[in-house]
Amino acid sequence: MEIQSLDLTSERCPMALLLAKRVSKGLRFDQILQIHISDPGGRQDIPRYLLNHGFNVEVQADSYQKLVIVVTKRL
Repeated sequence: MEIQSLDLTSERCPMALLLAKRVSKGLRFDQILQIHISDPGGRQDIPRYLLNHGFNVEVQADSYQKLVIVVTKRL
């Protein structure tokens, strides 16, 4: 299975959140999306949005400045 990657490290909220919303809406069941973010607002808002909209979210700290969110769509 191919893992999609979305690099939002150069984006700030609310644009980072809007781009994450757009890409996550196209996910199929059990498809994996890795989202790379560094903006403090996005680090809070994106996982919250995804959890509230039926996605499984695993947050992995990649470094002090960067966060990786692994997203899969639930049934």
